[in-house]
Amino acid sequence: MSIDAAPRGDAGGQDEGVDRAPSVAATMPGVDADGTVVALTHRQILLVFSGLMLGMFLAALDQTIVGTALPTIVNSLHGLNHMSWVVTAYLLTSTISTPLYGKLSDQFGRKGIFQFAIVVFLVGSALAGLSQNMFELIAFRGIQGLGAGGLMAMAMTIIADVVSPRERGRYQGYFGATFALSSIAGPLLGGVFTTYLSWRWIFYINIPIGIVALVVTSAVLKLPFRRQSHRIDFLGAGLMMVGVTAALLVTVWGGTQYAWSSPIIIVLALAAVAFVGTFVVWEHYAAEPILPPSLFRIGVFRTASTVSFLLSMVMFGAIIYLPLYLQLVDGVSIMVSGLLMVPLMLGLLASSVVSGQIVSRTGRYKAMPVVGSILVIIGMVLLSHLGLHTPHLTMSLYVIVLGAGMGMTMQIMILATQNAVPADAIGTGTAAVTFFRSLGGAFGTSLFGAVFIAGLTHWIPRLVPGAAAANIHVNGSFSMSPAELHAFPPHVQHGILDSFVRSLHTVFLVGVPIAVVMFMATLFLKELPLRSASGLQRPSEDVAMSMGEVGSADAEIDEGFVDHGLPIG
Repeated sequence: MSIDAAPRGDAGGQDEGVDRAPSVAATMPGVDADGTVVALTHRQILLVFSGLMLGMFLAALDQTIVGTALPTIVNSLHGLNHMSWVVTAYLLTSTISTPLYGKLSDQFGRKGIFQFAIVVFLVGSALAGLSQNMFELIAFRGIQGLGAGGLMAMAMTIIADVVSPRERGRYQGYFGATFALSSIAGPLLGGVFTTYLSWRWIFYINIPIGIVALVVTSAVLKLPFRRQSHRIDFLGAGLMMVGVTAALLVTVWGGTQYAWSSPIIIVLALAAVAFVGTFVVWEHYAAEPILPPSLFRIGVFRTASTVSFLLSMVMFGAIIYLPLYLQLVDGVSIMVSGLLMVPLMLGLLASSVVSGQIVSRTGRYKAMPVVGSILVIIGMVLLSHLGLHTPHLTMSLYVIVLGAGMGMTMQIMILATQNAVPADAIGTGTAAVTFFRSLGGAFGTSLFGAVFIAGLTHWIPRLVPGAAAANIHVNGSFSMSPAELHAFPPHVQHGILDSFVRSLHTVFLVGVPIAVVMFMATLFLKELPLRSASGLQRPSEDVAMSMGEVGSADAEIDEGFVDHGLPIG
């Protein structure tokens, strides 16, 4: 079966379309002389992965560097109460932009859009490094997020294009290694830059890495692609952006900066309901909705989106506040606090590799997120027992359990979705699940930030002696470095740290019921037979199926599509 696409003749060699002419098709990896898509060799897949992993490393490194240096940044620019927005702004814009990348890549090709995302990310990084106050930093982190929204979504989509769901487990370790490397390099670089240069270099370092990523992707991402014309749903994107932003502001400001019954919180809540409701209605009438309602008729997609949303809420609650705990309560350096987070990523890496191998060998995937969600529940319960004198070894064991649960769950949700949706919806489906994962991270960051600040507001007046407590303004510009903490008398230090730890207990305990709901959602995950064809091969596979040339396992999958009223591809 041929893939129809007009060749792109730009000098930059952006996305090479696959022509019907054998002389053109034969030059493309994975395309026969007659234009039929065939499986890439292991070597070709590794070349493609080298470009994808650089882009993913760029986004992953940014998270680990910023996470460990965040206490220093907010202390330099003033305002712990704005700390969650440094992360939330990034997650919000990446969330809004993610579904758009799926549509744009169908129309203009994966490679060009992936490289565009890298450029936007680099521009945001340069501007973030130049920030002079918290508001500038938050705004420029938003620009970074616009690029980050495409880095992960495009990488996952390209993977689905070239590797079949059944074989995906063979390569899952490469992604885990990318995140593990970023988790080790991030704290080290963040500590060196913050200690010996400036925290601004945690953003500047992205620039040379991004340039290398652009060069490598230009050389290795030469993939066949079938052009699909799209009408971009900008109105839907705008409605979603306003609605989600209003909802986030309610979680951030409610109960801390403003009373829950205050007019501004009520107005924001009503605006969130109105805009999100309008968005949902509009998506049923839009020519090409940003979140197609047809996807929600696929049970696997509904479950995967729900689990991804809840898992991301819990994950960001842990990643953001554990370094803060280590630096303030234990008094360790930024570098050491980052290194103490490595067990979390090692647990994620190990469980991701093992679960990937099991899925590839057995073809069954449902048990992984079920067991993984149980480990996440246990991990959050364990973290809620962190105290003023908890040994580092004990904390490391706690986060290994949490990381193992995340590793067994996160990638399986993407895999299950890509296996379940029609071939021509892989880009949109992948971007949609990534959207809900980003949305969960944004809401989780805001929710846990509000819970943390509310906890400090409650405990500091009760545990810190009156005169000292009066000088600690949690709702204003609460910001405290270890040096500032040690300037207080011992009994005041103890009261502050006790307030801090009790507030963190509440944060982690709030994560437990969220993880329980996630576990219940995994029980509804339908286990479909894993396809043996990649996204690029599936149109050919579907033609063969109509002629009775494929096995019953794949036929069973496509019968599921018919049940949902969806085209097979």
